[in-house]
Amino acid sequence: MSNKVEKAKELFKSGYNCSQAVLGVFCEELGMDFETAVKISSSFGGGMGRMREVCGTVSGMFMAAGLAFCTMENNKTEQYKIVQELAKRFKDKNGSIICAQLLKGIESSTAPIPSPRNETYYKKRPCIDLVADAVEIFEQFLSEYKLKSHTN
Repeated sequence: MSNKVEKAKELFKSGYNCSQAVLGVFCEELGMDFETAVKISSSFGGGMGRMREVCGTVSGMFMAAGLAFCTMENNKTEQYKIVQELAKRFKDKNGSIICAQLLKGIESSTAPIPSPRNETYYKKRPCIDLVADAVEIFEQFLSEYKLKSHTN
C-alpha cells in the first residue's frame, strides 16, 4: 500500500470527506495547496453534496486529473478520454461510480447532515476502501501516463 493511500485513509478518518481525501493527497505535487484543494473538493463528498450521485472519490480523482493533464493547449477530447478511462477502471474494480449503488444495502440518507464518524460507520461503509481504490487507480494512471509520454 502506498504512502498516498495511507495518507488519504488518514485524511478520511480525520473527518475530511471522500473527495477531499483523494484530491488532498495529490494536490501539492500537481501545483495546488492543500487548503485550496479541500475547499474546492468540499462539495463533492457523499456523491456530490450527499446526494449519492457520482462517488466523491471519483470526483476527487477527476479533479486531480484536471490538474495533472489539462493544459490551455489541449482540447476537451483528450481530457474526457482520461476521465472516461479513470471511470472505467474504478467501475471495473467496484461495479459502479455512483455513490448510492456503491452503498447499496447500507442505510443511507441524502439529508445534508453528515453521518457521525464512529466505529459503526467505518465497519458498515466501503468509503475508506473506495478512497484507497481511487488513489491507487490514479497513482497507477499517473505512472502509466508519464511512462507513455517519455517513450513517445
